[in-house]
Amino acid sequence: MYKNLKENYPLYDVRTTESFRALLDEGAELFGDKAAFRFKVKGGESKSVSYRAFRDEANAFGTALYELGLGKAHIAVIGENCYGWARTYFTLLATEGVVIPIDKDLSDEETQYILDFSDAEAVVCTKGLEAKIDRLLPSLPKLKTIICLGEPAEGGNRYAADALIAKGRELLGNGDTRFTKAPADNSVLKELLFTSGTTGKSKGVMLSADTLLFNVMQSQKLMKITDVCLSVLPYHHSYESTCGLLTMFHHGMTICINESLRSVLPNFKVYKPTEVQLVPLFVEKIYRGIWDKAEETGKAGMLRKLIKFSNAMLKVGIDLRKKLFASVTSTFGGELLGIICGGAPLKPFLPDFFDSIGITLINGYGISECGPLVSINRPCFHDYESVGLPLPETEIRIDNPNENGEGEICVKGRNVMLGYYKNEAATAEAITDGWFHTGDIGKLGHDGFLFITGRMKNVIILQNGKNVYPEEIEDKLSAMCEYIGEIIIFASKKDENSEQTVLGAEIFPDAERAKIHGISDVQEVIKKAISDYNEKEPSYKVIKNIVFRTEEFEKTTSKKIKRKYN
Repeated sequence: MYKNLKENYPLYDVRTTESFRALLDEGAELFGDKAAFRFKVKGGESKSVSYRAFRDEANAFGTALYELGLGKAHIAVIGENCYGWARTYFTLLATEGVVIPIDKDLSDEETQYILDFSDAEAVVCTKGLEAKIDRLLPSLPKLKTIICLGEPAEGGNRYAADALIAKGRELLGNGDTRFTKAPADNSVLKELLFTSGTTGKSKGVMLSADTLLFNVMQSQKLMKITDVCLSVLPYHHSYESTCGLLTMFHHGMTICINESLRSVLPNFKVYKPTEVQLVPLFVEKIYRGIWDKAEETGKAGMLRKLIKFSNAMLKVGIDLRKKLFASVTSTFGGELLGIICGGAPLKPFLPDFFDSIGITLINGYGISECGPLVSINRPCFHDYESVGLPLPETEIRIDNPNENGEGEICVKGRNVMLGYYKNEAATAEAITDGWFHTGDIGKLGHDGFLFITGRMKNVIILQNGKNVYPEEIEDKLSAMCEYIGEIIIFASKKDENSEQTVLGAEIFPDAERAKIHGISDVQEVIKKAISDYNEKEPSYKVIKNIVFRTEEFEKTTSKKIKRKYN
């Protein structure tokens, strides 16, 4: 039974920050010597940088950029997650210029296109990306300056970030205030993000400082943020850069930088975070890993009994989870309180499980064009089948809803982008009367919760006029059968001599997991699950054709499957 949101679940109080200049200064004043960032240096030792020291480094770096004539420039940043990347991002947001985060895993062709199209005059890169930039330089006449987060190779107009910071400190000591007193206009282009470009050239999403700061402050009104976070997801993606860097910094958290996917679990034990942002795929792997270990050690039955007992105690107000599940939660350092999930739908059984062991798993919905947040579930007011409640001061409407209330999700508010860079036609198509058309299909349910059904471009329209949203079926089947590694639902012909359209499923089985559980014929197990599914579904949602594959689906750099059935 859901209670009235405003009366029983008031918004959290959040301080107002007027600009990114203010964000740096407030951090130094409010949190001083508290660690803003922790990260590993050569030798594997952990280093901390305080909020005050971080502000001073950003001031020095920004001042040096003005000395180079780059205070109002479009500057790209590319490389793996590291402290230098984060410092560059915060610094560029406080200049009068534009920051352009670029996915390090893009092809040379796509990287060259983005650097050229975005009018980048300089690029800040990690040492491992310098060779890639060098290959592209001859085709980038506007790119004049390379700043390396490490010692740069020989060549003109190349600088080491640390050397620039030293120069900036000297300039600051002599009274240079070009960066520290730079005027802030929150209404103009501040960050230029590029979409994944799975269907043609990437589009440049124009975000203002106002949109980013709106995300930072409004999201905290819905969330109870803790003290230490492990920063895992790629910084070029708005989910991590806005929610995992800017928001956590604003709140005064210690941001612990994870250097690679291989180091995630070890770093949980090193940094002992209270919070982490992940994508559903990673959360599901952790969930499967916990149960696989329990099965291997013969403790799965005991774990199920403990969960049942613990949940019964919670109903009478007794919380024993920290003690009962210490051996499980020690995998995450023993202090983890919350996981924030985004980027894809979350299977409802995952939040239930993590809540059972004392970790709150919250999911939300976002899109780059909204910088990125649109909605999020609250820790104490949620529906795990939904993607939560809209951010405060954000409107959501469902365009052209069908008989079930499902239609295109449209968003209006300060979190909506300025438009697409140098693409007025695409902007006009996406934004009408202030409403951004997301291209996602969903509906508004009880208490204002938003439910996602699928993507407009993926919808399958059958001969009988019925619309089928493949993501809905994919999620249902994945939840029914743990041995479905990856799945795509597609439209196919009933047989070679028929024009009738039916549903098919292309599946990559998780053979490794099946082997662990002693299953020799994983395909038969999956077929049985699909048969069980078919018995319960209306005829138009029944899967007629099944195709098994031996390799994973091709994916984008953000690990989303590239659909070829459109």
